[in-house]
Amino acid sequence: MNYPMPTYIELMEQAEKLLTQAEELRVKELAEVIADIRQKMERYGLTVQDLGLGPKTSKKKKGVSKSGGRAKYRGPNGQTWSGGRGRRPQWVVDALAKGKKLEDFAVK
Repeated sequence: MNYPMPTYIELMEQAEKLLTQAEELRVKELAEVIADIRQKMERYGLTVQDLGLGPKTSKKKKGVSKSGGRAKYRGPNGQTWSGGRGRRPQWVVDALAKGKKLEDFAVK
């Protein structure tokens, strides 16, 4: 038996139909999966954050500065600086420009 070979156009039409069917099935299955997940989250009292998927919340400890370093220098108006990496605070830049030395602001 010799079956006629399908043409390129016929195969493309079949492929498009299959892709459409696959997408419709994917959408249906996704809806079922989402409903199942929501039901389980409600049953167990879970939130998106519990799953590690929500907005990130920082759990900073109270009283700890962002840099975590101890102040090594204190400015004329009570400002502090640890002397760590990064840009120098403006009060340090201004004081040095006026001829002061960094040691003049060292915390004792």
